[in-house]
Amino acid sequence: MTKIDINGAQLAYDESGTGTAVVLLHAGIADRRMWRGQIPALAQRHRVIALDLRGYGESELPPAPFAHHDDVIGLLDALGIERAALAGCSFGGRVAVDTALACPERVSALALFGAPVSGNEWSEETEQLWEELVGDVDPEDFAATAAGEVRFWVVGPTRRPEDVDPELIRFAEEMDRRALAAEQALSAIEVGELDPPAIDRLGELRVPVLVGTGADDLPDIRRLADRIADEAPNGVRLPDVANAAHLLPLERPAEVNTALLSFLP
Repeated sequence: MTKIDINGAQLAYDESGTGTAVVLLHAGIADRRMWRGQIPALAQRHRVIALDLRGYGESELPPAPFAHHDDVIGLLDALGIERAALAGCSFGGRVAVDTALACPERVSALALFGAPVSGNEWSEETEQLWEELVGDVDPEDFAATAAGEVRFWVVGPTRRPEDVDPELIRFAEEMDRRALAAEQALSAIEVGELDPPAIDRLGELRVPVLVGTGADDLPDIRRLADRIADEAPNGVRLPDVANAAHLLPLERPAEVNTALLSFLP
């Protein structure tokens, strides 16, 4: 693990390999450790940087306004990287898309797994699924909230917890408890948003865009993946990966690695 000063914050990252640069951006319920199955495979051909977004994992959160996509560009600047491919899962995918729209000349490709985009609104169906699968939880109880979020996102609406590797559930809950503390701290800070947001700007994504989801992820996420692939001029939609939900790179590393290695420049 290395820390580097980016826009006034000490951000943590892991770096491996040489070649064209690839930055890995984690889900909002996780941290950079969720990419542990990708780093060794990608590092055989690429310079791989797995970043903890500001406030998450081992990265700091100074009480000053910032934007996650600005931090990604700041990381590239600090590491002397002119252009990089960005791979993002869930919230990390949203950050990746925002970065590509804010600074298109710095991004060579996008690989998105279970990614929402800024400006997207969840359907009533998703809200109902939350009520059915999780219900009311005390937001101050990080353990209970993490268990609910992992049930919703990592297990997914079409599986039961007993259908999923218990070690995956344990690790996801451990990461999410830390992520919830980060989100609570972030709520007290001004976090800049892309303006206008990405949802109506997908046609501006001129780089190659790979889009994938787990077959057991939320219907909203799978529909949004279809939209991104359709509207991005160079979008490619992977077939949904069977027996996998929202943290696709962590749950199905072999399938994700195969897709990334054949896609990345």
